[in-house]
Amino acid sequence: MTDVLDQWLPDPVIRSRHRRAAEATPEALWEAAKSVRLEETRRLGRLVGWRIPGVRGEQTYHELFRAYPFNVLEESDERLVSGLCGRIWTLARDYPRLDGPGAFAEWDEGGTVRVAFAHGVEALEDGRAELWSEARVQPVDTSARLRLKAVWAVVGPFERLVGAEPLALAARRAETA
Repeated sequence: MTDVLDQWLPDPVIRSRHRRAAEATPEALWEAAKSVRLEETRRLGRLVGWRIPGVRGEQTYHELFRAYPFNVLEESDERLVSGLCGRIWTLARDYPRLDGPGAFAEWDEGGTVRVAFAHGVEALEDGRAELWSEARVQPVDTSARLRLKAVWAVVGPFERLVGAEPLALAARRAETA
């Protein structure tokens, strides 16, 4: 899992990881994960709606990570890697439109960050499947690093409560399908 984002953001200032196992096949767990809607996750869904322009509650996270302001960086049958760039600490919600993975990799506008998200599923040796999610944030310069650290000091303590919410829902859904 961790190797997935190494090519996009090898030296992040912030890294967030979540995992959730389920009594399901990898295919069933991935399908369940792709079906989770923002409105089904109270904390994270509201936060995303507040921070990302144009999102709708009935939108799935899978759809969210495939549309502006995100860019699909890579995708396969068992994972999705997306990224966005900009000033994530402002209320402006004015993320730049990037023209694909190359633009994300080359992004270097001062006072901004690059953020990469990877979500996927893998088979476990005991016959279960595990859904995983990782986010990394890398500032472009010192100014962005300072702003990012200030925001993370406030937001970071709550990340564990918010970030795992969609994974738990997907695991329950896969197990009852």
